[in-house]
Amino acid sequence: MSQKVLLNAKEVNIILHRLACQLIEKHNDFSNTVLIGLQPRGIFLADRLTKILKEDYKIKNIQLGYLDITFYRDDFRRGQKTLEANKTKINFLVEDKNIVFIDDVLYTGRSIRAALTAIQSFGRPNEIELLTLIDRRFSRHLPIQPDYRGRQVDVINNEKVKVNWIEHDKEDSVYLIEK
Repeated sequence: MSQKVLLNAKEVNIILHRLACQLIEKHNDFSNTVLIGLQPRGIFLADRLTKILKEDYKIKNIQLGYLDITFYRDDFRRGQKTLEANKTKINFLVEDKNIVFIDDVLYTGRSIRAALTAIQSFGRPNEIELLTLIDRRFSRHLPIQPDYRGRQVDVINNEKVKVNWIEHDKEDSVYLIEK
């Protein structure tokens, strides 16, 4: 297995600040906007962006939640491996709110489709946007595109994009791994 660095820690940091600024431009004080990290790996990006928005840009009232989509996936019962559910933590109303789904890698779009279905259990939002750190451009199975993207990469099917977070993986980086 060979791997290539797509983003190092400095580049990840620059992209996170750019994404935070783009969110501020659109949502101003976040009074009617909630951020929802998609389990399992989108929560690391959501946590980091929330921290940047609060600490560096002094946005005070950010509502952050986590959404588990395991049982909403269309491939839930298809594989040999048993899927393990994560926790959903949404301690606020989403009715008539602007929601920003946050995930680390946009690949086929199936996770986002599952998230769109899952969020309906919590109410009817006003608008839903998608923020992703990595957009695998030529891999979509569904017509889903991010509203905010960190980096767009062209990846073939036998390659995997691996996002590492310092809080979980001991470094901030993005690798392209050939399977």
